[in-house]
Amino acid sequence: MDWLGRAKLGFATAAKSLPIREKGGKMTSLLEICRATVPPCQLNPLLFNGHAHTMWTATQNAAPPIHYKRRIFEADHREFNGSFAVDFVVPESEVTGTDDSLPPRTVYFGEDELAGMGSDDDRPMLVILHGLSGGSHEVYLRHAIAPLIESGRWEGCVVNSRGCAKSKITTGILYNARATWDVRQSGVQVVKWLRKTYPNRPLFGLGFSLGACILTNYLGEEGSACQLKAAVVCANPWDLQISNKELRRTFVGHEVYQRVLGTAMRRLSAAHKEEIQKYTNVDYDQLTKLTYLYEFDRAYQCPTWGYPTEGAYYRDASSVDSLLAVRVPLLALNAVDDPISSYLALPFGEARQNPYTVLCTTSLGGHLGWFEIGGGRWHGKPVTNFFNHMAFEVDLGSIKPEADGKPDLVTSSTQFDPMRRKMHVDLNQGAA
Repeated sequence: MDWLGRAKLGFATAAKSLPIREKGGKMTSLLEICRATVPPCQLNPLLFNGHAHTMWTATQNAAPPIHYKRRIFEADHREFNGSFAVDFVVPESEVTGTDDSLPPRTVYFGEDELAGMGSDDDRPMLVILHGLSGGSHEVYLRHAIAPLIESGRWEGCVVNSRGCAKSKITTGILYNARATWDVRQSGVQVVKWLRKTYPNRPLFGLGFSLGACILTNYLGEEGSACQLKAAVVCANPWDLQISNKELRRTFVGHEVYQRVLGTAMRRLSAAHKEEIQKYTNVDYDQLTKLTYLYEFDRAYQCPTWGYPTEGAYYRDASSVDSLLAVRVPLLALNAVDDPISSYLALPFGEARQNPYTVLCTTSLGGHLGWFEIGGGRWHGKPVTNFFNHMAFEVDLGSIKPEADGKPDLVTSSTQFDPMRRKMHVDLNQGAA
C-alpha cells in the first residue's frame, strides 16, 4: 500500500490512555481523540520514500499567506538575557505596506498598537515554534496553521528563535534545542506574558522539528504547572545524538542533509557577524569555513552554551526523556521514513509509559514533507482536527495533571528524574 502513497498509521501510548471528559459529559480518552482526529494519510505516490518527500520541500514555496505583526521581547534571565522576536498573526487588512528588513507579509507593531495589546476574549491561541534556522514565514508552518486561522476562531503567535526570521541578536547567544527560556513562564517570557495580556485565552503549543524538541523540553520542564492546555509536535528529532550519528553514517545523510543544515547555520551566523565578533570569543573566520551542522555545533554552540563537545550538547538537549514528564495532552507526529529525525530515535517506549502522550507514526512522509496529490500537506489535517477538538469539544477542566513528571516505579526505592540535566540552568532566574 505504501507504494500507492497510502501510508500506514501507528499509535503508541500507555495501556490506559488519559481519560478526558467532553463538554457534553461523554468520557473518552486521549488515544480515542487522536484516532478520531488523525485522518487517513494518503500521500503523493510519486514521492515514494522519505528522501523524496524531504527533498521535495526545497522545491515547494507555495503556501497559504499568513500575515504577522512583530513585537520584540527582552529576556530577563540573567544568564540568557537579550532580545527575541515574536510574530503575531493578524488579518491581511492590518498589514499595510512592506518592510524589507522583515520576512514577507510581516511588519512591526506601531507604538500605539503595542501599548494597546490585550483582550478579555476567550479565543484559543496557538504558541508556535519553528524548525532549525526557520521562522514564522516557513511553508510547512503556514500549511499547518492556515485552516485554524482562516476559520476565524483562533489566534496565534510564532516565537522566532534568536537570530532567526531576520531578527537581530543583542548578545552572543543564538538558540539550541534546550533553549526553552524564551517560551516559558518566568519574567516577561512569552507564555507568562500571554497569560497576563490575554487572561481568558486557552493556550496551545505547536512545534516543528527543532522547535518540536524545544517545545517537548518545555512541556517536560513545566510538568503539572504547564500553562498550555494541549500541544502537537511534528517531526521531533527526539534523540539528537542518534539522529546526528545516523545522518553522518550515510553518504546522503552526511553530504546532503548535514551539509544543507550546516549551510543554513553558517548563513545565519553571517547575518550576525558583528554581534558574534562583539559578544563572543568564537573565531568567526573559522565559522565561515564550516560545512556540516555538527561542525557548527562544535565551533559555536558548544563554547557559547558551555558544552565540552557537540555530543554532550546532543545528549543533554534531547527531548526523548522529557516526554516522560509531559503532563498535558500531547500528540506527536513522526514519519518513520524521516531521514533527519531518525526512526531509531523515536520514543516508542517512553510514549507507552505516559498516558498524557500519543506518538502517531506514518510509514511515509519524510521530514516535514507529507505531500499530498496536488501539493497539499497532510500534517495540517491532524493538527487542525486535534486542536479544534481539544479547544471546542473537550472540557479542559477535566484534565488533571499529576503532581510531577516522575514515573511511579513501585518495585524500586530509587527515583528516576527525566528532567535532570547535565548542564544546570536555573529556569526561573530573573534579572539581577
